Amino acid sequence: MIARVNVAAGVAASIAVGVLALSMVAPAQASQPAQARSAAGVAAVAEPPTFTAALARSYDTFDANQAVGVDKKYFYVVDNRKITKHDKATGKPLLQFVSDPDGPMIHMDSAVVVGDKLYATHSNYDQSPMESSIEVFDTKTMRHIDTYSFGIYRGSLTWLDRHDGAWWAGFANYDEVPDGETEPYGGTDNTQIVKMNDDFQVVESWNIPKTILDRFKPMSNSGGSWGPDGRLWLTGHDLGEAYVMKLPSAGAELQWVATVTLPSVEGQGIAWDRSDRTPELWAIKRSTSQALSFTVPFRSIGDPDTQTWQVFGPGQFQQ
Repeated sequence: MIARVNVAAGVAASIAVGVLALSMVAPAQASQPAQARSAAGVAAVAEPPTFTAALARSYDTFDANQAVGVDKKYFYVVDNRKITKHDKATGKPLLQFVSDPDGPMIHMDSAVVVGDKLYATHSNYDQSPMESSIEVFDTKTMRHIDTYSFGIYRGSLTWLDRHDGAWWAGFANYDEVPDGETEPYGGTDNTQIVKMNDDFQVVESWNIPKTILDRFKPMSNSGGSWGPDGRLWLTGHDLGEAYVMKLPSAGAELQWVATVTLPSVEGQGIAWDRSDRTPELWAIKRSTSQALSFTVPFRSIGDPDTQTWQVFGPGQFQQ
């Protein structure tokens, strides 16, 4: 039985809109544009509302340490050099891919299923310099069938998803200083979200808001998945919450729309199950090696009113 969703939404008041309306009514007052700018600044830094997901089902596994991927009938838990395929209906493990300890696969971080293939993100974390690749598996046999290397690139590749005819990914950087090193592992503030074409060539990239990056620190962005609401859902390495993001109308920073609390989750990779009429968000609880599915009140999440520009006529020009 799926538990009912508990929504704890805090809706921020939109001060900027009212002030902008006043500035249009009384253009002769030079103080109005300044007030509008001040109010818009307040609205821009206000933290978005928070919602709470409800646990639908939990599955005991033996290697849910990094992430989980999902399709219509199966889920796939990831643990560095291993990926185990489970039956969704029973939770029973069916097949397991295991890489040799001395093999080229070091740190698989997440998984996404597209068609009959599973795409796992891979890096040499926490070795330097950072190297990343995408490793491809046949979901029927769990055999490794393809690879794509980024080499030394923008950071450590932590997640991948397919959305709107393109590939999307997260390249993480960390404030953590690896053993034997003296410098941070790239610096968390340098974490990037990228859009790629079919050949995995980057065509655009965005930054994550600093408030979220501060929550990630000293680690970074571990999970990402496009939701049924057309928004990008991100997770960090440790906290049980997902950050709902949308692409900005201008600029290079993603827009933070909402936060969704994920009970029992301890960060790491996530995956939206978009195969059913009632989409569910999947995550893991690494301390108990469990895969978890959640019902999420994504339809209750609205886009904030964030108009950040104005056009002034004569008598209103800012000087």
